[in-house]
Amino acid sequence: MKYLKYIGIAVLVLGFMFSMAYYIKTNSRSAITYETEILSYETIEEKIVATGSVIPEDEVNIVPQISGILDEIYVEEGDEVNEGDLLAKIKVVPNEQALNSAEGRVKTLRIILNNSKKEFDRNKKLFDKGVISEQEFNSIELRYNQDAQNLDNAMSDLQIIKLGSIDGSAATNTIVRSTVKGTVLVVPVKEGDQVIEANTFNPGTTISTVADLSKMIFEGMVDEGEVGKLSVGLPLKISLGAIEDKEYDAKLTLISPKGVDVAGAIQFKIEGEVYLDDEFIVRAGYSANASIVTDIKENVLAINEALIQYDNKSKKPFIEVQIADQKFERRDIEIGVSDGVYAEILSGVTEKDNIKVWNKTEPLKRNTDAGEDAVID
Repeated sequence: MKYLKYIGIAVLVLGFMFSMAYYIKTNSRSAITYETEILSYETIEEKIVATGSVIPEDEVNIVPQISGILDEIYVEEGDEVNEGDLLAKIKVVPNEQALNSAEGRVKTLRIILNNSKKEFDRNKKLFDKGVISEQEFNSIELRYNQDAQNLDNAMSDLQIIKLGSIDGSAATNTIVRSTVKGTVLVVPVKEGDQVIEANTFNPGTTISTVADLSKMIFEGMVDEGEVGKLSVGLPLKISLGAIEDKEYDAKLTLISPKGVDVAGAIQFKIEGEVYLDDEFIVRAGYSANASIVTDIKENVLAINEALIQYDNKSKKPFIEVQIADQKFERRDIEIGVSDGVYAEILSGVTEKDNIKVWNKTEPLKRNTDAGEDAVID
């Protein structure tokens, strides 16, 4: 009986140990069944994407030639104008101090002229009688003519202060005309506003901004780490936020020699000439992205970038290659150009190797109304 008791205990112990071993073995299996992929031959374009906007190549601010009150505006935003077209009219409001000074100068010069005329008339009679020499008379006549001219100039100055122009002037200062042909982009003033002329210390009040919208450029920024890959003349592809499924060809025309600090990163301005067509209306200020191809490799052995892992310490790329069923080994690789989807393989793996899809996630499960599990991809 004792032997039977010991045999029963041994059987129970062995059964428990077998159950534990089976449980440990079962739970040591990977919860994920990894899939594999192989290399493929691809055409890879290495691109730089610059963000910015499209703007007119030339924008001209139209400013008045005289200060005053904006009396009338003859154009609106979006109007097409030609060179010389009337944009606005200014009503002159004379400066009291300047007006008083100009009137006083006219009165003074009129008195001087009256005195010169009397002297001229008296000496002319003496000259006619041969009392004074011709040289002396010529000097008196010259002074009289100069005084008459000074009065004319002072009266013209007074008229400009009062009216803004001289009677008979072909180009009156009170009329504002467009200096270029194009589209009126902005009219930042309204009738009744006070405007000032451009001078040495002030650019003047802008009456309107005119630009030719048939000549547009892309203006954007690129990071300092990428600007060294660019050169003037590279082709660009411009996509506009306001126009879907449409790309415009362009050519890089400017790379700024000086960077600017934008949110802690050094950025360089670039410009490109955009070749427009008549399919869509491109408005000034549209947001845009410019794709710049800096390198291209055709029909090269490439790997999907989703398969690449990077060492935490060395930051070098590696992959995992299948050596048996669900068993993988690490392989360090060397990659070339990349377009963000595929990367060129230079060494470390062949087109026959099966590469582990390491970041594939398992499907999620949720309970359905019937209480059964449903799979969500």
